[in-house]
Amino acid sequence: QGQLVESGGGSVQTGGSLRLSCVASGNIGSINTMGWHRQAPGKQRELVAIIRTEGDTDYLDYADSVKGRFTISRDNAKNTVYLQMNNLKSEDTALYSCLARGRTRAGTLFANWGQGTQVTVSS
Repeated sequence: QGQLVESGGGSVQTGGSLRLSCVASGNIGSINTMGWHRQAPGKQRELVAIIRTEGDTDYLDYADSVKGRFTISRDNAKNTVYLQMNNLKSEDTALYSCLARGRTRAGTLFANWGQGTQVTVSS
């Protein structure tokens, strides 16, 4: 199954921007869904953004709290998903984890999570 490695997290001031990346590698035949969740201390994990590919069409969805500020994109050739985060707020502070769903080369379904990258927004 694939492994996911995130990067791009860090500390930024309110109103700043960060770009997260997540690369999937390993026994991957195809990936139809990639996205990002986040979890802040003491809070439940929240879906931030997801991109699902069917044929030549990408379907995107965002949490209401990030619409208009975050943009998810994907490079299929690189098995990479990005999350551009603009106008960051303190409530965006969380551990951001990448997810991927697809099939291995043998056709087995998989759903994997990365270890996460920390985003801290301070005023």
